[in-house]
Amino acid sequence: MRAFVSFLMLPFVFLLAGCGDVVSQDTAQRGKIAPILTSEEAFDDQTFAKPKEARVTHIDLDLAMDFDAKTIGGTATLDVLAADEADSIILDSNGLRVSAVTDEAGNALEFGLGETVEGKGEPLTIELPAQKLEREADLGEGDLAPTHRIVVEYVSAPEAEALQWLSPEQTAGGEHPFIFSQGQAINNRTWIPTQDSPGIRQTWEATISAPEPLNVVMSGVVQGDPKEEGNRRDFRFVMNNPVPPYLIAIAAGNIEFRELGPRSGVWAEPEVIEAAAQEVGDTEEMIDAGIALFGDYRWGRYDMIVLPPAFPYGGMENPVMTFLTPTFIAGDRSNNGLVAHELAHSWSGNLTTYSSWRDGWLNEGVTSYFENRIVEEVYGKERAEQEYALSYAGLVSGIEDAGADNPATAMRSPDGISPFDTKGFAIYDKGTVFLRTVENIIGREKFDAWLTQWFDSHAFEPVTSEMFLADLREKLIGDDAELEERLMLNEWVYGTGLPENAWKPDDAAFAEVDSAVAAYASDATLPDVDAWRGWTAAEQRRFLEELPQELSNEQLSALDTALGLSQTENNEVLFLWLEAALRNEFDPAVPQAERFLARVGRNKFVSPLFSALNDTAWGKPIAQRIYAKTRSSYHAYTRGNVDDTLQYEKPA
Repeated sequence: MRAFVSFLMLPFVFLLAGCGDVVSQDTAQRGKIAPILTSEEAFDDQTFAKPKEARVTHIDLDLAMDFDAKTIGGTATLDVLAADEADSIILDSNGLRVSAVTDEAGNALEFGLGETVEGKGEPLTIELPAQKLEREADLGEGDLAPTHRIVVEYVSAPEAEALQWLSPEQTAGGEHPFIFSQGQAINNRTWIPTQDSPGIRQTWEATISAPEPLNVVMSGVVQGDPKEEGNRRDFRFVMNNPVPPYLIAIAAGNIEFRELGPRSGVWAEPEVIEAAAQEVGDTEEMIDAGIALFGDYRWGRYDMIVLPPAFPYGGMENPVMTFLTPTFIAGDRSNNGLVAHELAHSWSGNLTTYSSWRDGWLNEGVTSYFENRIVEEVYGKERAEQEYALSYAGLVSGIEDAGADNPATAMRSPDGISPFDTKGFAIYDKGTVFLRTVENIIGREKFDAWLTQWFDSHAFEPVTSEMFLADLREKLIGDDAELEERLMLNEWVYGTGLPENAWKPDDAAFAEVDSAVAAYASDATLPDVDAWRGWTAAEQRRFLEELPQELSNEQLSALDTALGLSQTENNEVLFLWLEAALRNEFDPAVPQAERFLARVGRNKFVSPLFSALNDTAWGKPIAQRIYAKTRSSYHAYTRGNVDDTLQYEKPA
């Protein structure tokens, strides 16, 4: 376990006097500045920016989409707050094609792109204007105005990793093209010239031109109806709350809207919209649950878009416009923990955001815990406990596979490894179990009150693990040495493996299923078919996850025949069936796996299935054959993972 105790004693320094003011939704506007941490543990080594010298506070995009060239281009006008002695600002870029930079009056500014660093891009250094901006009249005493404004003229590269351009054939309708972005972690620098770091929060606005009849959505509030410009339309969006740059998101396609309630709605292609609206029909109830648990919802609306299958994640918590994979649609809302998770990010992740990628658990672990609490409120304690048990089992299994002393199993990524190499279960599942453990030791009522004030006290601010622990110690532990010892806080956050005080799930959560698993492991006794059909999706997943690793063709055939695994409409269950089948070289599953991999781009499913194939001499040629057909349909994130697994070499 690494000792970070000394860091807790460091002051949290802000850039220039007055930057520490909390920006609320009521007062957030252009010119209001979000705080930035500059303490040692808040340092983000994934950006070229030097925010202590000069940093972006607001972005105004004026961009046009070109589906033929697969580019987005135009201008980005940046408001910059700079120290008096600063004469330049450093932005993040990765493949941007910058043609000119000027001040607000159109006077040319010197700029230059530095050498490319693999995986990070290149620094874009820009001379600051000689003249400073005048302070805005509506600013109050002690507020700060941006000191400079610069205009960057540019276009993204066709291979920009944040942008996925889909041909009409890759959409449900098959008639119009589609585009969506995925900015997290550091991909937005491939289409927006800014300081791409989670601790440098920025307000933004955008005017986007797209060809008719496409609709455009963004992670900002739409401003009226689109304006017709020949055969194109201009869409206008505003985000007045300062957000980390990775949360600036865009999508465009032949999509339509369904209202779910006074605060929520869903976008999707016409062929998908009815199923999507039915699946997310509990959203208003989830919003109410989130507010009741941990305080006000501060973003106004909560809309969603169900994207084409190429989207690489389950969901992305872009403010006011969550992006969702269509693979969660099961017809019975059994996978709606995904919606609860992305909604929970409206508090943990979007409202309070880690200042560097090493604190990923502060977003995802806290959110996964919050998700489970929403599920409990909306769907009941039994379902919530089952989903917690799945998360706990995933954590235990992940640690066993990685090794309990593996630094990648620490919640806060230690120095010496990339934060992007930290295991997913350490960020999501370990964070969930950690907070469940704290809740049960301290008591739910006290813990809920503390977590609510944590969100309130740090709304629209960057945060760190050290801040989280210091606040917990100050507000809940105090001088109680015995409680401090019982909680094992440092071991959880900085240590590897699973601390011994981890709160175990209720043994009764899967009692019936675990009995069926034991019976099958003993003598291949299949579950009662009627019982299987009555099980929840979580119970079916539990059974499949606990199956023996090695299964014969006869066993696999019997399982599929009796339980209808290959016919299920739940993609989570179908994936587990296909993984077991491919792991055991089951030929009858290959055609279905090929169809599945051709229609789904979600990395959670795609990468493990290709890994299962690649692990055997039987499966290697199958994997290569399928991937040659499907690779171009996957997002860059998914492609990168499978490329590494298959040691794929691009054709010369």
